Amino acid sequence: MTPTQIIITGLIGLAAGVLSGLLGLGGAIVIIPALVMLLGFSQQMAQGTTLIMMVLPVGALAAWQYYQQGFVDIKTALILAAMFFIGGYFGAKFAIHIPQETMKKGFAVVLVLIAVKMWFDTK
Repeated sequence: MTPTQIIITGLIGLAAGVLSGLLGLGGAIVIIPALVMLLGFSQQMAQGTTLIMMVLPVGALAAWQYYQQGFVDIKTALILAAMFFIGGYFGAKFAIHIPQETMKKGFAVVLVLIAVKMWFDTK
């Protein structure tokens, strides 16, 4: 890894961390596209790298800040984590066999659908 790649990677992580703490965005929304566009990762390499990055920290310090203020529902978080664990395993087993271009397009479609839903949600 070159010094430039190390700096870019650090900036991607910093930006994802700030946006995660500020807006609750999953790191994957920022990190995966950045790794693909800025560092030339394949879609699968970007997704795998992001997943391993999130295994331990998963926003621990940011989550702690929310917890201290009473903004964490532990029961909901535990249910989500258990199902995320199971779903992540099966999703990854499936994803590694999908062509990169299909993965990129699927990822983009999901992001656009979420953005449109949030933009027009009046609740």
